[in-house]
Amino acid sequence: MSTRGLPHFAAGIVIKGFGRGSKELGIPTANYGKEVVDNLPADINTGVYYGWASVENGPVHKMVMSIGWNPYYKNKQKSMETHIMHKYDTDLYGKLLRVCIIGYLRPEMNFNSLEELIIAIQKDIKDADKALNEDDMKKFQSNSFFSEENGVKQ
Repeated sequence: MSTRGLPHFAAGIVIKGFGRGSKELGIPTANYGKEVVDNLPADINTGVYYGWASVENGPVHKMVMSIGWNPYYKNKQKSMETHIMHKYDTDLYGKLLRVCIIGYLRPEMNFNSLEELIIAIQKDIKDADKALNEDDMKKFQSNSFFSEENGVKQ
């Protein structure tokens, strides 16, 4: 389990991703641009992580995030794709997303089928939800990072 470099706080504007999360997987994601991905510490390896997220300084919700190359899709660019465990009525493009990554679930891996990938993501969401219910993880939900207004390009 890789927890070096955690917790990690990141903030940036949501960009249009590959368009697979909602359409193909049924699991919407909010994606960071290259500048946020490139600022990840070297200690944070590719894989699936969990933590907390806030959009436009709103309520803080549970999240699960894939960091890496998404081998099933053979991405050429490293990405940070955040699934927020909350249903939004509109897309999040152009909005400020703040995340606190606090735990590691599993390494990045390839899958033999889209169905296997979806099953793994659903398990990741379930595992993240359970981990974030622990008292030592809940404290990050109210971290001052989620209410700061300085130091973030909007």
